Amino acid sequence: MKKIITIIIAVFWTGYTFGQQALWEKQEIISPEIHADQTVTFRLNAPKANQVQITGDFLPAQKQKTPFGEVDGPGVVDLAKNEKGVWEYTSPILKPELYGYSFIIDGFKTTDPSNVYLIRDVASLTNVFLIEGDRASLYKVNEVPHGTVSRRWYNSPTLGITRRITIYAPPGYEESSNKYPVFYLLHGMGGDEEAWIALGRTAQILDNLIAQGKAKPMIVVMPNGNVAQEAAPGESSLGFVKPTMSLPKTMDGEMEKSFPDVMNFIEKNYRTIEEKSARAIAGLSMGGFHSLHISKEYPEKFDYVGLFSAAILPREGSSSPIYENTDEKLKKQFNNPPKLYWIAIGKTDFLYEANLDYRKKLDEKGYKYVYYENEDGHIWKNWRIYLTEFAPMLFK
Repeated sequence: MKKIITIIIAVFWTGYTFGQQALWEKQEIISPEIHADQTVTFRLNAPKANQVQITGDFLPAQKQKTPFGEVDGPGVVDLAKNEKGVWEYTSPILKPELYGYSFIIDGFKTTDPSNVYLIRDVASLTNVFLIEGDRASLYKVNEVPHGTVSRRWYNSPTLGITRRITIYAPPGYEESSNKYPVFYLLHGMGGDEEAWIALGRTAQILDNLIAQGKAKPMIVVMPNGNVAQEAAPGESSLGFVKPTMSLPKTMDGEMEKSFPDVMNFIEKNYRTIEEKSARAIAGLSMGGFHSLHISKEYPEKFDYVGLFSAAILPREGSSSPIYENTDEKLKKQFNNPPKLYWIAIGKTDFLYEANLDYRKKLDEKGYKYVYYENEDGHIWKNWRIYLTEFAPMLFK
């Protein structure tokens, strides 16, 4: 009997020690440390490293070469090593914003082991921190009523697969019998149904805007715009595949053709107002492209359209009928114009010229739209700003 008790205690103690391992391995270094003056100190314990750098969107942008041409990318600065082998860097005063960063140790890019707050953007993991205040206060969880975020699976007969979708229901949805307007919010290339809820802070922004009376309570639907995918990487039957931007069928008309499947699922499973005046669609980059073409393909469906840093033209060689007769489809759309057609882009965005050309087309035709221009380029900082500007204008 004593032997059995001893074995049980040993098994229990082994499980306990493994369970407590995370506590024993706790990092004592504070990084990032946000100071009262809104400077931030970053620290990394790497006594054997020869060089430690930090790269992030809080640093002055640097030109980088990409498949889309030369674009602005995050800056890079060196950290200094102290006598204990801890590398440090203190930033200048930073404006309120949600920032991302990574360390570079002897040329190897990695995350900050002292900061557990990470966001995935396509195949990259980036640490994040928040400087509160001004618009950035919309990006944090505040003491306000909260909506519900759910991941649902729906059948797409058009695509012949079952797919996952992320849905925000406003505070009080479950307790009420009210019907709500619907805002379809689309991600960019390489993103998925997780992008807007994680990088875009959609739930926090909507919770706060609704609590402040600046936005109407609404359902926000965030589908996966990559029609070859069931769901985000790691969330489908493919298992833990490596995320990539090189996906098939991203801008070939299939997203636009299959979009009614998304709408049908939402309108059958949620209490929605099934009217043009109660539907909005917007998206960033590729999602802006999809929003442009979905809204002109189904002009009777959407009274609010938002193009955030949108790609405009279909890919070279695309033969989809979705992209044919664009002028005729736009004419039909603007014969009974949306209440709001909103175009936003940053001055240094690589799609700036394409948007300028598209605006000239709208101007020549006399089609009314609202234009919002700001600084910076093709980055999440801008797209969060656009969401905070666009959402309050909906369903008025």
